[in-house]
Amino acid sequence: MHIRVLFLAATLLLAACGNAQNSGGGKDDTALRRDIGEMLLVGFRGTDIDSNNHIVRDIRDYGIGGVILFEYDAPSRSRPRNISSRSQLRHLCKELQSAGEERLLIGIDQEGGAVSRLKEKYGFPAFGSAKATATAGMDSVRACARLTASILRELGINLDFAPCVDVDVNPRCPVIGKLERSFSGNAGRVAKCGAVWVEELQRQGVTACLKHFPGHGSSRIDTHLGLADVSDTWHSDELEPYRKLLADNEVRMVMTTHVFNAKIDSLWPATLSKATLTGLLRDSLHFDGVIITDDLAMGAMTQHYGYDEMLRMTINAGADMLCLSNNGSEYDPEIVPKTIELIYDMVERGEIPAGRIHESAARIRRMKGKM
Repeated sequence: MHIRVLFLAATLLLAACGNAQNSGGGKDDTALRRDIGEMLLVGFRGTDIDSNNHIVRDIRDYGIGGVILFEYDAPSRSRPRNISSRSQLRHLCKELQSAGEERLLIGIDQEGGAVSRLKEKYGFPAFGSAKATATAGMDSVRACARLTASILRELGINLDFAPCVDVDVNPRCPVIGKLERSFSGNAGRVAKCGAVWVEELQRQGVTACLKHFPGHGSSRIDTHLGLADVSDTWHSDELEPYRKLLADNEVRMVMTTHVFNAKIDSLWPATLSKATLTGLLRDSLHFDGVIITDDLAMGAMTQHYGYDEMLRMTINAGADMLCLSNNGSEYDPEIVPKTIELIYDMVERGEIPAGRIHESAARIRRMKGKM
């Protein structure tokens, strides 16, 4: 009888230890949640920070890896969102960076032309589009990139989602060609212009992000509004800017696109495709930097996939950072804790390997160390 009691006690003790290791509060539990937080780049409302702003909590308590700034708030269809003046934005970035203990990525879409969050009405100079500057010559491209880098550095913004290295295959593409976001219809020229942007940005301490992998320039549909199928229009030449830039430059980040391309993956759009992110970008093009998704609030994703499905698939496909703009059809101040718990539960259920999370967090921190 005594032996049986001892055996039962030992069994209960082992079970308790196992539960403590896998439940909230354990050391491994905390490390996993912090690594998930590192993978999130989040949008928020506010031109300044106060104690009631959830983004301070998200930086301080959940350890998010970065934020993304906008001048327009899409859910409320109003301005300002994060930008009202040059001095205000500089102060906001300083507050954001000091809100947590670790370096924070502060990102913005500042390509020039139509995609300029830093507008003249807020006290910034006019920035030419990619097409306009490339048409004027390489000196013009360099001058625009250098000016952009200088202003971002002054503001405290350390990540620019630029250059856009999509090839202008379809000049009527509603989200690339029509907006003059592509440097050229010639892939080699796109690569040369993109290299200048990477060089000028990173020379001044601003990380560049190539986009939109593996090519959005041939699409007929805006992925903000719905899923674009480029299977019949995409050409392998659209990979040339990536081949050249990843081989010859210190590219630290690449952004995915939500286009469906059956020439690469017959089942899933690029952001959710392991064949695209791991097979093509990692294995074939040998990119070991940070892969970030395009905004997961875009119509191409939300109209076809559930949120937890998107998270599980893009992480397993090879994405390191998840862009959660909070600037789609809805705004959710609780998006960070909700997302961390969703991913944590998927790891617990074995749907996402814990090693996949730790690998991405380590890659992000390694990139930050180079900044």
